[in-house]
Amino acid sequence: MSYIKAVNLSVGYDREVVSENINFTVEPGDYLCIVGENGSGKSTLMKTILNLIKPIGGTITVGDGLRKNEIGYLPQQTMVQRDFPASVTEIVLSGCQARCGLRPFYNREEKELAKENIRRMGIEDLANRCYRELSGGQQQRVLLARALCATKKILLLDEPVSGLDPKVTAEMYELIAKLNKEGVTIIMISHDITAAVQYASHILHVGDTVYFGTKEEYLNSEEGRFFLSGQGKDGGME
Repeated sequence: MSYIKAVNLSVGYDREVVSENINFTVEPGDYLCIVGENGSGKSTLMKTILNLIKPIGGTITVGDGLRKNEIGYLPQQTMVQRDFPASVTEIVLSGCQARCGLRPFYNREEKELAKENIRRMGIEDLANRCYRELSGGQQQRVLLARALCATKKILLLDEPVSGLDPKVTAEMYELIAKLNKEGVTIIMISHDITAAVQYASHILHVGDTVYFGTKEEYLNSEEGRFFLSGQGKDGGME
């Protein structure tokens, strides 16, 4: 059974539809990139997947034994979040909160999981540093480690390279691709169509028209050719 399945989904706020007629599936091991023009509903769709907002129409279901608290999420950062006065270890450990239930402390297993994901992201030397003192790329690695503490199955990433310089952007894309090869399912919003078609296994294009298919199918579609030509390329975040 699919991890996530959307059927005739309409998303938006206060009954105002932003995007509709969305149909897609996410299978274990997929790397799905969500692309589309600025304001087309990409972030709104992501929040609907996370059950932060309710669908306006249609259905979105979670299956294959995946629980909603097993979905790791890396949102776009605000300036307040970038200035958060906590250590790297404290930030990463907070990804284990859903595992604690009513227990008011982290157990040994959770502390070891945080250490493992800090190592996995290559930030062991930053473990005791204050988060707000880090560069943008270092902060994104910390937040990825935090998201991995919440799940071993699926990560949702909202513009994870926004504001990063080209070198750090390339490193972040390679890191995400490595996680995918290790078995983590990826759903990523991106306005970088070049990177999307390089790394993704599937593309979901939302906007005036909606298209879902494999990367190869998208490249040969009318929507894909139009968007790749630069005529439909957006300028950034929603």
